[in-house]
Amino acid sequence: MPTCPRCHQSIDSQAVTCPYCRTALKAYGHPGIPLYRAEGETYLCDTCTYHEDDTCNYPQRPYAKECMLYHNRLQPTVTAPHRGSYRTHKFPPSWRGNEGWWMLLGLVAVSLLIALSNS
Repeated sequence: MPTCPRCHQSIDSQAVTCPYCRTALKAYGHPGIPLYRAEGETYLCDTCTYHEDDTCNYPQRPYAKECMLYHNRLQPTVTAPHRGSYRTHKFPPSWRGNEGWWMLLGLVAVSLLIALSNS
């Protein structure tokens, strides 16, 4: 069971604030977003990837003691797969969402070819 970083009491893992000292435990009241805290007198920005590459827009930068966007620059970053790297459909991208219309158009074309070849 996790403990509060301020009063060190045992708390529920989904708690948004500590029931004992009312310290915010999760970012802006969202239980799914962790709130990172600096240890001692250091600042999170000193070791943050986003501060290093100058993409951080956090208002407390460069003196943030708490942040929900923090990523340690010594840890590897996880990137999302490329958008076209896997296929979920067997049709070309222009057909996606319109497969029914394309099949109907194909059926009409085949029917027209059969009708023209019989006459």
